[in-house]
Amino acid sequence: MPKKTKCCCAPEVGEKLEEIKQAISYHLRFTLGLNPLTASKRNWWQACCMAVRDKITERYICTQKVHYETNTRRVYYLSLEYLMGRLLRNNLFNAGLFDLVKTALAQLGKDLDVLLEEEVDMGLGNGGLGRLAVCFLDSMATMEYPAIGYGIHYEFGLFSQTFVEGKQVESPDNWLEAGNPWQFMRSEYTQEVQLYGYVEHRMDESGFTVAHWVSSSKLLGVPWDIPIVGYGAHTINYLRLWESRASKEFDFSTFNAGGYVDAVREKAIGETVSKVLYPNDATESGKELRLVQQYFFVACSIQDILRRYRLRHANWEALTEKVVIQLNDTHPALAVLEFMREMLDVHRLSWEAAWALCQKIFAYTNHTLLPEALERWSVPLFMKVLPRHWEILCSINQRFLDKEVETRWPGDAQKRSELSIIEEGAPQYIRMAYLAVVASFSVNGVAAMHSELLKKNLFAPFYAIFPERFNNKTNGITPRRWLRACNPRLSQLLDATIGNTWTYQLDALKQLEPHAEDPAFQKAFMAIKQANKEDLCQIIQQKCGIEVSAEALFDVQVKRLHEYKRQHLNMLNILRLYQECLDNPNNTITPRVFIFGAKAAPGYTLAKNIIHAINAIGRKINADERIGGKIKVAFLPNYNVSLAEHIIPAADISEQISTAGKEASGTGNMKLALNGALTLGTLDGANVEIRDAVGAENSFIFGLTESEVESLKAKGYNPFEYYQSDPVLRRALDGMLAHGYTTSELEALTAVRHSLIKGGDPFLVLADFAAYCQAQDAVGLAYQDPSRWARMAILNVARMGHFSSDRTIAQYASQIWNLERVPVG
Repeated sequence: MPKKTKCCCAPEVGEKLEEIKQAISYHLRFTLGLNPLTASKRNWWQACCMAVRDKITERYICTQKVHYETNTRRVYYLSLEYLMGRLLRNNLFNAGLFDLVKTALAQLGKDLDVLLEEEVDMGLGNGGLGRLAVCFLDSMATMEYPAIGYGIHYEFGLFSQTFVEGKQVESPDNWLEAGNPWQFMRSEYTQEVQLYGYVEHRMDESGFTVAHWVSSSKLLGVPWDIPIVGYGAHTINYLRLWESRASKEFDFSTFNAGGYVDAVREKAIGETVSKVLYPNDATESGKELRLVQQYFFVACSIQDILRRYRLRHANWEALTEKVVIQLNDTHPALAVLEFMREMLDVHRLSWEAAWALCQKIFAYTNHTLLPEALERWSVPLFMKVLPRHWEILCSINQRFLDKEVETRWPGDAQKRSELSIIEEGAPQYIRMAYLAVVASFSVNGVAAMHSELLKKNLFAPFYAIFPERFNNKTNGITPRRWLRACNPRLSQLLDATIGNTWTYQLDALKQLEPHAEDPAFQKAFMAIKQANKEDLCQIIQQKCGIEVSAEALFDVQVKRLHEYKRQHLNMLNILRLYQECLDNPNNTITPRVFIFGAKAAPGYTLAKNIIHAINAIGRKINADERIGGKIKVAFLPNYNVSLAEHIIPAADISEQISTAGKEASGTGNMKLALNGALTLGTLDGANVEIRDAVGAENSFIFGLTESEVESLKAKGYNPFEYYQSDPVLRRALDGMLAHGYTTSELEALTAVRHSLIKGGDPFLVLADFAAYCQAQDAVGLAYQDPSRWARMAILNVARMGHFSSDRTIAQYASQIWNLERVPVG
């Protein structure tokens, strides 16, 4: 952490309460135009946000002024999603204003904790990819790295999830319905984006052939900026989000002629592009919208980056010294083609000069080992939407095959086909991950195991050509949000025990280790866990109508719903335990509350069936008085960041049970362990590094390893053999068809069961079932020894220093971005 110097506009620790109170009152009266006596809780929250934003904005202006005057090198972080959550609590903690504002509001007769619940989660992200991006932005600002994030200003989030008779029902997530006090519109930096049309190749005045893209459609990208507050509020970077608008908002002549709908048709079409995060791509029109959406995002961002560079530079000689662009997964890979188009067609650089620049400014992070999850576009669709980019892509591919592939594997047509960015078939497909690898100077994975598998499997031939490009940067999380803000009770205990430097130097948690054996500290630690669990019990009652006991073990699996994450493995074990309780009501099983939180993509039918199946089993178990409440199942609807901030501090067990070799990293595993939950998981993603850090004796690892998974598949995996040979497994699976379920529930249960027995069980749920049950039994036994459990939980917290996003960003900055800190004095 750099030494901080005071700025004239930095928040003062001893800031007068009156100033904050006056600012809140001012915004309530004159910005919102409200009488304090009749203002709602949401109005008070808005006024509070605006008062805090005023303090942040002063520092934000200071930061940007320093960055401009020093003409600093910046990293530009391109991500299709940012899972922001709520900002007021986080901004108050990072700006050092939490206690001050809490006291000010109390003197105005308001409770800050109540007002915090008025904030709606920003609908800008979906899962781990977007949450990681926000952790990284937080760390970049905290560590004083000049950075700008780019994304899309979605009008609606992924969707709002409810359960109707156990089924997932999606409705619009209208997060902007009442406005957002944190954002600034920057209409002066609006960008124009071309689409569709055709390409003409004309001779210019110098006798060179130049491509001219004659587009048939244009959009405008209007930027909205959200300040990103680093810890201490010394550096405040920003996230720029693009809103799509029609280039022609309103056809007045058509309106006057009576064509009222047609007059606003172009406006409606233009706004569609940034309307929804991840539109359903099950249809051709959905696929086209996704492609247009991704191109719109990168076109606006690249134009903006080049505009900012040209403010200080007359030519392109210093571009690689001032600009580095990080692609967060394959979604922004179109930025490569847009950059080349700008250089070739707009700024008239030669191919060689443009490509040399390209390969020095782009870096690519891969986040998935699943080939089906890598971005691919059909060539006919791509040619229709982006005809000029198709030409550029073909040139990049041909040069790569002729220069790199042919040199290494001369005359090997199969190798050329294997490495081609354009995949042969009917139709042909464009492999965007290949484009990102070929165009970038750095390619990194996000956990040690993941990075090795990229080199070994997914990108093996590319690693043979470009070994120097590949590296690992294990993911991390920001302790500001994921401990200090979300778990204030534990944060206060840590501060009192080891000081507060852990907030920005997470390795300081190592000082907790000697306290793990101290009965008094164990008691205090577990009392905090109990209090957090009691809070979550109330939330479960409110959202699910289920009464649960805080004395039970809280077993938590919260993450995106996907087969490889194996929520249905968890479900089978719940059935096993339920059946054991029915067999022997007097058994001494450790009481458990199984807590789920997950959304399934609207077009992912099996994932939605898994949710329905878990809810069906939970309904049956929760109502069965014969087991005396020893097992409860709660599937909390509409899982988001704010809900995670309540669940994670209360968790005893962290379910990280993906099939080995399928999870890139995971960050939920880190958040849970940092808050004292013990990992129950496979050797997959960052689980491996977490086990190494906290100690195998302080976690519960089970199941097939990655090599064993591959070996089993190579031999020919037959899930039916496991069903036949394991009576416990067979009983659990057959229990899915037992009496007590509705017709609709049985349809979902049957579909999930079929996928496991006759559908091939692609993620080896049945193969890992027995080992998982043994690990669950070990968990139950350990929980019955309170001192042992407390010691394990404390050591998990103490040994999580490596998993700070500050460490990750420091590695990106020094090893990839060549970026230096710029203190703002």
